[in-house]
Amino acid sequence: MPVAHVNGIDIYWESMGHGEPMLLIMGLGAQLVTWDDEFCARLAGRGFRVIRFDNRDVGLSSRLDHLRVASMRQLLLRAALGRPVRAPYSLRDMAADAVGLLDALDIARAHIVGASMGGMIAQIMAIEHPGRVRSLTSIMSHPGDPLSKLARPRALRAFTLPYPRTREEAIANYVATFRAIGSRGFAVDEDRLRRRAALAYDRSFYPRGLRRQFAAIAEAQSRVQALRSVRAPTMVLHGADDPLVPPRGGRATARAIPGARLRMIDGMGHDMPPDAWPLILDAIANVAR
Repeated sequence: MPVAHVNGIDIYWESMGHGEPMLLIMGLGAQLVTWDDEFCARLAGRGFRVIRFDNRDVGLSSRLDHLRVASMRQLLLRAALGRPVRAPYSLRDMAADAVGLLDALDIARAHIVGASMGGMIAQIMAIEHPGRVRSLTSIMSHPGDPLSKLARPRALRAFTLPYPRTREEAIANYVATFRAIGSRGFAVDEDRLRRRAALAYDRSFYPRGLRRQFAAIAEAQSRVQALRSVRAPTMVLHGADDPLVPPRGGRATARAIPGARLRMIDGMGHDMPPDAWPLILDAIANVAR
């Protein structure tokens, strides 16, 4: 099993293709399989070695049950009121995990692509480890400023659902979540969502890690000023109809990074629908070139 021992924990990873390395970082509570196999294969077909991995506390990477954290409702309330949140680890720690994985794979520099929380981690890599980042693509993410964190209530409610007790409940919750946060302007294939939910459940069902990851997001301070130091070629992609990370988050990210290119995708919410893949893949490949 491809596992790298990094920062005292195990990080599970997979790769496909050959060429310049490209590290894909997924978002809150999402396993590496959320980067669809076909999406990764298409990236690899453009001449990249595509590496995807499970963040700490999700999938087949280390579970950190010994670290205590407040309930999701408490975290959401404190974040909504602008009160400090105590996190058992930080987004900086998660960025260090990603850098440690590059070390373990003997990769000096890589193209970094992050989605949602993964975009935040990717931004921190570009800020704190600039020599490791060949290019940066930040997808449906934000730079941590207070305005960018203001999600629509219907999107936040999706994260207060009780833990599912069965496989069927887990699949139903997954579909309900993406009905709330997903794209309204693209065709929705709920059978595909169910298949992906079943794959994730069967691979590793572990919802408790999501709270610790969310705490890391809520605890993080604004990166706006620090992002002004980023010199890596940067692409910012964002759904124009994203209810979880509003479009202003993408615009704020692009404004903060010198020379960043911004592409707003009409009809896209907080997901990457297959019909939008050609545009997303082109944007990632173009900034990497």
